[in-house]
Amino acid sequence: MTPEEVLAFAKQKGIAMVDLKFNDLPGLWQHFTIPISELSTEIFTEGIGFDGSSIRGFQEIHESDMLLIPDPNTALLDPICKAPTLSMICEISDPITHDPYSRDPRYVAKKAEAYLKKTGIADTSYWGPEMEFFIFDDIRFDQSVNFGYYFIDSVEGEWNTGRDEGPNLGYKPRYKEGYFPVPPHDSQQDLRTEMVMNLIDAGIGIETHHHEVASGGQAEIDMKFDTLTVMADRCLLYKYIIKNVARRHNKVVTFMPKPLFQDNGSGMHTHQSLWKDGTNLFFDANGYALLSKTAKNYAAGLLKHAPALLAFCAPTTNSYKRLVPGFEAPVNLVYSQRNRSAAIRIPTYSNSPKARRIEFRPPDCTCNPYLSFAALLMAGLDGIKNNLDPGDPVDKNIYELPAEEAAKIKQVPATFEEALDALEADHDFLLEGGVFTEDLLDVWIRYKREHEIDPIRLRPHPYEYHLYFDL
Repeated sequence: MTPEEVLAFAKQKGIAMVDLKFNDLPGLWQHFTIPISELSTEIFTEGIGFDGSSIRGFQEIHESDMLLIPDPNTALLDPICKAPTLSMICEISDPITHDPYSRDPRYVAKKAEAYLKKTGIADTSYWGPEMEFFIFDDIRFDQSVNFGYYFIDSVEGEWNTGRDEGPNLGYKPRYKEGYFPVPPHDSQQDLRTEMVMNLIDAGIGIETHHHEVASGGQAEIDMKFDTLTVMADRCLLYKYIIKNVARRHNKVVTFMPKPLFQDNGSGMHTHQSLWKDGTNLFFDANGYALLSKTAKNYAAGLLKHAPALLAFCAPTTNSYKRLVPGFEAPVNLVYSQRNRSAAIRIPTYSNSPKARRIEFRPPDCTCNPYLSFAALLMAGLDGIKNNLDPGDPVDKNIYELPAEEAAKIKQVPATFEEALDALEADHDFLLEGGVFTEDLLDVWIRYKREHEIDPIRLRPHPYEYHLYFDL
């Protein structure tokens, strides 16, 4: 839409408020709201000011003034607010130079798409993240000088089979058996359907929804694929809707990769493909798993740069509670058709040229999708430009390989700190075309170390008392 069309849309829908959304560097949506009387076509060029020093990963206090520029193409009727509210995603710029802000994650995503076209390799990339999450009924956590704990509860949790619930009706999915029993085992069918209907009303195409493997309310709702920046926008809108629909029912959603011990974690398997002039460049009728040489080069780029990529794609200390060898996690840096024990899986549900794609399995939903998708694209393009070879596919259950054979397979970093170290050592591919900047990378690494890795390192873990208190 044009700005004029946005104003006409607002009038047609009887809009009372305008909500302006943008995301901080770690990937959480921020917002503020103005009355409809304050919305004019000038805002789409002149912007509206905010304090950048109060946003994680943005400005210092002596350079705090920044501008938000609403993107009219993102305008929609907010599906959550009670008052009729127009929602728009904003881009960020400098109030003096009016240049786009180098640390605006959405700007990075748009630069990645522009760089793809500039290379001449392809004109479009398509993305399909599988976003998994938990729906809990209660969550409590705290940490101080002399205590630290978390407590999670779910009416679906197998740990509650013996609880007096007045009455306890049973039908709680057993550990690792939440995929796919029908109701009443799946008690969240109607809730997920309500989420899906809200997502569709907000313009997000949905392919399927279902219960996931874990007990305790693990779920998945899959969006239809789309282009890079659009899909990143939709990831944040998806989270916003899912969390708020759950709250309507006095439940809470978390996208943490590993909230529960000894059950499956939540990932964000990310499907991707390159297209040019309407043709899927990843398809070859004579290739392994119908993959073209371009696709294999792209996969080789992902595998080569995977340790650095995970600094964006699995960007929390909790991510590496999920990415643990031997527990069905996608930690092995190989590719294979149908094989869920490999970091790169080639889905084989369809032989259609349009369906040929690569699924990179290590990412999770704590990532900033703008940065994660952009980094993956840059790694894949690096593989194509340098004619990288991914080696032979591994069409075996890697978890059951003999130790000597398994030892030859490289794996993802064991900790978030290792991933950040890898990003420091291997990031030139991200700087191509000015897509990422040294400034953004430096701030990302410093923020993650100071605000996440060090605070975890400094605090005793509750289980350490079990291990060490009596020594």
